[in-house]
Amino acid sequence: MPGIVLIGAQWGDEGKGKATDLIGSKVDIVARFNGGNNAGHTVVVGNESYALHLLPSGIISANVTPVIGNGVVIDPEVLFEEIDALESRGVDCSRLLVSESAHVITPYHRVIDKVTERFLGKHKIGTTGRGIGPTYADKINRVGIRVHDLFNADHLRDKVEASLHQKNQMLVKLYNQHPIDIDVVTSQLVELGKRLKPYVADTSLVLNQAMENGKTVLFEGGQATMLDVDHGTYPFVTSSNPTAGGACTGTGVGPTRINRVIGVAKAYITRVGEGPFPTELLDESGDWLREQGHEYGVTTGRPRRCGWFDSVVSRYATRVNGLTDIVLTKLDVLTGLKEIPVCVAYDVTLADGSVERVNEMPVDQSLFASAKPVYEMLPGWSEDISKVHKFEDLPANTQSYVKRLEELSNCRISAIGTGPQRDHIISVHSLID
Repeated sequence: MPGIVLIGAQWGDEGKGKATDLIGSKVDIVARFNGGNNAGHTVVVGNESYALHLLPSGIISANVTPVIGNGVVIDPEVLFEEIDALESRGVDCSRLLVSESAHVITPYHRVIDKVTERFLGKHKIGTTGRGIGPTYADKINRVGIRVHDLFNADHLRDKVEASLHQKNQMLVKLYNQHPIDIDVVTSQLVELGKRLKPYVADTSLVLNQAMENGKTVLFEGGQATMLDVDHGTYPFVTSSNPTAGGACTGTGVGPTRINRVIGVAKAYITRVGEGPFPTELLDESGDWLREQGHEYGVTTGRPRRCGWFDSVVSRYATRVNGLTDIVLTKLDVLTGLKEIPVCVAYDVTLADGSVERVNEMPVDQSLFASAKPVYEMLPGWSEDISKVHKFEDLPANTQSYVKRLEELSNCRISAIGTGPQRDHIISVHSLID
């Protein structure tokens, strides 16, 4: 049965929550495969709006099993806050399964994240300070804490001590901070583990057995393509692989299980944090997009940087993810514009000072940082499209805009978001065969 990967095709905040919820109502399991509580998305059901950070958006659908895979880093305190908030609103979270191999964000990871980001000064990455990067660093350095470590206090203390041996030296001698108490941290984590244990499972086994038994699994990525640690705008990236390949490593499911890869993209583009952004608008057009699109972070509340649709980014996302479909969101935000610029290429400055026009994403990030967008102007529309449910009923200029983005992206656009509500969607092609 289908294994469907759903990822962000830009820099994040594309509306993956709505797309996941749309598809998730037709699947059996929704599995989150990367990132931590630095990711955030909003799911709107009727008049209810749910801001999710760690939990897969399938948690809202009563018949879906939500899974947090091994590729996710988990802050148990944040997870419980989110569970408590949802259950207070009548959402049953008892179905949640958490990988016993997922890594745990500890209090010292949050401390390290904040002090190191401050220390970087003008070279800061723009992290959320939630301990995501340091947790992934410990994972790669093989001194991380996994979920199953929380259930054995003696074993856990040894691992915390090993992890803090160097960190405390760094905190005291480099950052002029107090050392972190090993026993206090261990005690805190043991207590958190007691509440977490009922949710814990071998989620790789659960997912593979489910697919063998004919179940459909949706693999949900946090962040987005351009923030991938390998394929994004390094070093201004996240610490995991939110591209489609991360779905396999982040859940323990083999690539032959994947049938569809769906990318979510806004009808314009946004970015949060530091890093190059060729189509960024630093004028009233950017302010207009931000207010029209309510472009403020779900997790941080930070205002998002806004720009016109970048088809170079879109083509790149199609290539590195192997996209089969695109869900285009927030098309309604562009209503009222007489003309809409779309970036079709870049002018980049080479080392010798000459300028070259390129149609594909530069691998050299210094070239990408110098990129100037080359725009094609498309006619806009003024009609309200929020209540339109068929593509052919959209205004002619709106149809032309979507078709042109489809051509430039080298991937079919299978669904179109026309507003914030659950039913503000136009299905052009089925996302589940």
